[in-house]
Amino acid sequence: MSQVGRRRVVAAALLAVFLGAQLAVLGLAGAQTGTPPPTPVPPDGRLSPFPSVLHTPRDPVAVPTPAASAALLGDLDDGTVLFREDASTPRPIASLTKIMTALVVLERTAPNDVVRVDPAAVFARGDYGASSVLGLRAGERVTVRDLLYALLLGSANDAAVALAIHVSGSTGAFIELMDRRAARLGMNRTSFMSPHGLDDRGRSTPADLFRLVRAADALPRFRSIVATRAYRIPNPFGPPRRIQNRNALLWLYEGAVGTKTGTTVLAGPCLIGAAERDGRRLVAIVLDAEGEAFSDAATLLQHGFEGFTERTLVRAGDDGGIVSLRGGDVRTIAATSLTAVVPTALLDHVRREIDVPRSAAFPPSPGEIVATMTVSVPGRTIGVVPLEAPRLPPPDASEGSWWGRGLGALAGAVVSAVSALAD
Repeated sequence: MSQVGRRRVVAAALLAVFLGAQLAVLGLAGAQTGTPPPTPVPPDGRLSPFPSVLHTPRDPVAVPTPAASAALLGDLDDGTVLFREDASTPRPIASLTKIMTALVVLERTAPNDVVRVDPAAVFARGDYGASSVLGLRAGERVTVRDLLYALLLGSANDAAVALAIHVSGSTGAFIELMDRRAARLGMNRTSFMSPHGLDDRGRSTPADLFRLVRAADALPRFRSIVATRAYRIPNPFGPPRRIQNRNALLWLYEGAVGTKTGTTVLAGPCLIGAAERDGRRLVAIVLDAEGEAFSDAATLLQHGFEGFTERTLVRAGDDGGIVSLRGGDVRTIAATSLTAVVPTALLDHVRREIDVPRSAAFPPSPGEIVATMTVSVPGRTIGVVPLEAPRLPPPDASEGSWWGRGLGALAGAVVSAVSALAD
């Protein structure tokens, strides 16, 4: 190799080393290798390592058995629950609380609103142990946008308090807003005691959290934030603050799009993780996992994507069969179509049951709903389709108007009668 060639090789090697270092600094190296870098936990710089491998069953079609104490898998778009495990028992939810904090803030502020940090939002070293904070100082001015990134990516507890005081004047008043918003969402087994969840006094359930995350997901700003891997926030007292999303699914699970992690000693590892594939958007909710929550969430998501099949089970106009009404029988047709996601293993076990209300009487009016068809598989009702009496076909225009046809019939009868008399 010539001297010029050797110089080029050395230069290329140095460039690769330099770029690798820069990627690591920017938090992008994990994006290339699939393994996220560890997340620093201010203020003492201790590391919270992410898992580098997800442990999921080989057969995603089989009904999962998560190790977590409570779990739920649902469709983000239509609200269908595909799997649940103790989904109605209230329990601590740690920093999943911050999704409600974010929802209330997003609904009541603009991204460029400036927050003046209240002294009550400044966390001293040792507050709640080594809790995650952005390192805010009293009087510091930060935009709502930056604080929301700190809240949802880095799970910054001081950002939660700063936002709460900015919106309501005090954390107590803000918690009242959180509880009222929960009530409007139908989160009947949820109560909040802080904007961050560190105290473990607040409670919720996977079923209630499903309602919450669907409401938050409906806001484009929320979706954009929780899908971000890393973000920089200006620091008037030093270098910019770099925060990284703690949701390892963004690196480890294909199609992951958010949303929030949480951990305390009492709540255990918690996670709400969402993913999108082939136009379907699913969310897994895991509370009090063993070890780490990412594998349980990935197991649920994989079951949702591969263990269910979208199928049109009934089409409008399909024959609904003959039903017996008071006074006679009538043939029916499906008034609407039914398309649903069905467990793949149960596609050959779809059942259809007809129910006729006692009030249905013969003869029905054309198009009248006279019965319903319940479509189900073992252990799950898929949907209900109304059955109607067939509508009368419109008259054939080629036969003329009704009065014309009537006159023609009358004339024919007169001619027949005259002919009979003549005979």
